[in-house]
Amino acid sequence: MQLHTREWGSGDRLAVLIHGIMADSRCWWRVGPALAERGYRVIAVDLPGHGESPRAEAYPPELFASSVLESVPARPDLAIGHSLGGLTLALAVDRLLPGRAIYSDPAFRLPVLEGGTPMTDTFASASQWTAEQIAAMHPGFSAEEVAVEVEMLQRWDPRTALSLSEAAGADFTPAPVVPSLVQLAEPSFLVPPAFAAELEQKGFEVRVVAGAEHTIHRHLFEDFMAGLDGWI
Repeated sequence: MQLHTREWGSGDRLAVLIHGIMADSRCWWRVGPALAERGYRVIAVDLPGHGESPRAEAYPPELFASSVLESVPARPDLAIGHSLGGLTLALAVDRLLPGRAIYSDPAFRLPVLEGGTPMTDTFASASQWTAEQIAAMHPGFSAEEVAVEVEMLQRWDPRTALSLSEAAGADFTPAPVVPSLVQLAEPSFLVPPAFAAELEQKGFEVRVVAGAEHTIHRHLFEDFMAGLDGWI
């Protein structure tokens, strides 16, 4: 599937940005320009069922990965994936082969809630959330971030969440085939401390952004960028 993309900059180095579930390329509205200032040409995708990209009848994890591979150049200097974007990058990394891979609070293991309900099932009604509800859920968001969230949810296909529920409980952790950083929220509901230790043993560098919620790049943008020091 050919994806809609958004670009910043015209530098000699290439960076690819992959958003999380319910978001789209607009969520990188501060990260994209910041990387462009550092000499990158930045390409951010809208994953299938998100933003301006095509819809599908079903959204298995491999569809996200294959669509990214079809839509961006291979061997970028840098690839960053957040949450579902981290899972997508994990499935694509051995074919995309970025110079460095950064997984921001990645969904390598899609959680199952107590009672056996896949966490993604709880997102199905998110497209109806109001600005007031979003602000209450994300008290650290600026008014601009809340407005971006409303716009992204209006352009999101909730069937992505229901399709991903079928993959809940599976382990998509990649091998660190390229230099790889895992950046975590504090606390991370996707990568608890024991899992973080496993990742370090596998060869990932793991860094925690103190006080950050799951969407680190939107909640604490400057701390997100500082947490990438030496990797960008």
